[in-house]
Amino acid sequence: MTLMKARDVVDRAFSGKDRRGLAYENAFGGAVSFLRRTYTKDLAGFDLAVTGVPFDQAVTHRPGTRFGPRAIREASALQPFDPPYGWDGFDPLAEFAIADFGDVAFDYANVPGVPDLVQAHIAGILGQGCPAITLGGDHFITLPILRAYAEKYGPMSVVQFDAHSDLWPDDDMARIDHGTMMYKAVKLGVVDVTRSVQVGIRTECDDYLGMPYIGARTCHENGAAWVAQQIKDRVGDHPTYVSFDIDALDPAFAPGTGTPVWGGLASWQTAAILRDMAGINLVGGDVVEVSPPYDTSGATAIAGAHAAMELCCLALWNRRGK
Repeated sequence: MTLMKARDVVDRAFSGKDRRGLAYENAFGGAVSFLRRTYTKDLAGFDLAVTGVPFDQAVTHRPGTRFGPRAIREASALQPFDPPYGWDGFDPLAEFAIADFGDVAFDYANVPGVPDLVQAHIAGILGQGCPAITLGGDHFITLPILRAYAEKYGPMSVVQFDAHSDLWPDDDMARIDHGTMMYKAVKLGVVDVTRSVQVGIRTECDDYLGMPYIGARTCHENGAAWVAQQIKDRVGDHPTYVSFDIDALDPAFAPGTGTPVWGGLASWQTAAILRDMAGINLVGGDVVEVSPPYDTSGATAIAGAHAAMELCCLALWNRRGK
């Protein structure tokens, strides 16, 4: 680790002058920005933006994911001292400028107005030429995010890591529910099911609407490399969005979530799958359903921060040396 002299110590999130590089700062102090990156709304000169949607009013059971973006940011402060492990020397923090774009601002009492605000927020990031990695929030937020992406790219390839399919029928498109967001995304045509896949599923679904899935047991029995290859074969080079519901992980690794289901992916297994996905055309992603009130050890937020870092790596991997 490089030690800084007292005169060099700054709070990088506000006053750092170099957009690239590792952050040799105290993990326990300073502003809570993702990976100690600069907070800014001006993305000129930046390569990727991380943003938060602290919304949890679409949950079926346990709330608390409104605190997820803050907890993930805090946990991420443990990471920017070294390049991410397992990426063959690739160091996105040194090679690229990543911004923390802050959170979506919304009126908590005007729930029906939230989807349009989220869609406009993400569209604003994409309009500045940056892909967005979003910290949730419950899984409903993925629907308006995908709508913003579909406006730019057309129907998206989606890789959904999840215990649940979120494909339960709900033809009231104005209804806000984290368990029906993928059903609506498919019905609205913002997802191309022929180029998409769900991973880690371990709850029943009557109709997958043509969406293929790799159940958690299949992941365990066939191994991480096999799962990653299935994903890559499925999405090809099509613009791809990865939605990572933290309950894809087994509750032993991520207890702090609203609807935990046993039998899920292990953290090491998930890390291997994500790293073996390198080369896909990732244009955006999210990490959702981290609920700090049920995360007494902080393990879930740590897992969420690592998953978000892996998404940043995937989004920037194909741009190395350019």
